Amino acid sequence: MQTSDVAIATITWVRDAGEEALLARALDCLADAGMPVAVADRGASATFTTRLERLPGFRVTVPAEKGLVSQVQAAVELAASFDRPFVLYTEPDKEYFFAHRLAGFVRDAPGEPGTGVVLASRSEDSFQTFPEVQRYTESVINHLCAQLTGCPGDYSYGPFLMHRALLPQLRQLEPRLGWGWRHATFLAAHRRGLRVVQLTDDYPCPPDQRHEDDRERTHRLRQLSQNILGLIE
Repeated sequence: MQTSDVAIATITWVRDAGEEALLARALDCLADAGMPVAVADRGASATFTTRLERLPGFRVTVPAEKGLVSQVQAAVELAASFDRPFVLYTEPDKEYFFAHRLAGFVRDAPGEPGTGVVLASRSEDSFQTFPEVQRYTESVINHLCAQLTGCPGDYSYGPFLMHRALLPQLRQLEPRLGWGWRHATFLAAHRRGLRVVQLTDDYPCPPDQRHEDDRERTHRLRQLSQNILGLIE
């Protein structure tokens, strides 16, 4: 696949100064990739929103409706305005991926007709660097997705390409799905007869994210319930 085939969609919400600095650093790397980027920002920091708008190739929207799914829908809809055949969705904090893996991931992704979704998939060694409860919950959803799509692999790292043929399905997603919107999209691609592809590489957990506390464990369990709901819906 060529970078000219891809527009990027991401979502941002800064809640403190440390998070703002982390996302600013990561998105500077994303701007260097040279692909158009659509951002749906929560608008919590006017300074941060303005900074995003000044990054080369970025378009920014602050959606009126709150919630994860509404924010994702706004970002993907804005990315669609770049009129590229594929949209790459990613969380905004993937600095390592942006700096070291993004270009190769796009280059190696199949772009021929019939490709619906291409996922960035962690190698087994990379997966083992993540915290224990996260590994457990993501192993569960990865197994379920493999059973339903017939394509074993990692459905939980984050970044993935989707063909614009799937965009109408994204517009219909219910807000209550939360993070399950991703897995609903993967299953929708399979049910439409489109290929679901895994590209495996070394994506280690950032050192500052390898500790797990009760709040993080609760988040992972809630995320698993949403992911399963995405498959049911």
